[in-house]
Amino acid sequence: MKIQSHQSSNTKIAEVLSESIIIDTIEDGSNLMADIYYQGFDALILHEKNITPTFFDLKTGIAGEILQKFSNYRMRLAIVGDFSSYNSKSLNDFIFESNKNKQINFVDSVGEAIERLR
Repeated sequence: MKIQSHQSSNTKIAEVLSESIIIDTIEDGSNLMADIYYQGFDALILHEKNITPTFFDLKTGIAGEILQKFSNYRMRLAIVGDFSSYNSKSLNDFIFESNKNKQINFVDSVGEAIERLR
């Protein structure tokens, strides 16, 4: 796992780069958020491929638990990926609602992620 730093306006953004899944459990998400926070970052970019597929099955509760922690600690998050492959109305509605408040964002590109997180 590598952390790529991005600076946009006064916002220090961490982008996690990895070839493997780094968030497989609720604890993985909490630990990553804490690590990024204590390194002085204001926001985090994750890639869909680095998150367990069960995260995107809202019935498991993994997404809700992890994203609630990000909201509680006011750590802004962007998840970059192609979410069109998920045929879940509840997930699509969740993504739509999340993108409205800009705390948790689901976007197509790193550029869009940086734009939304600044």
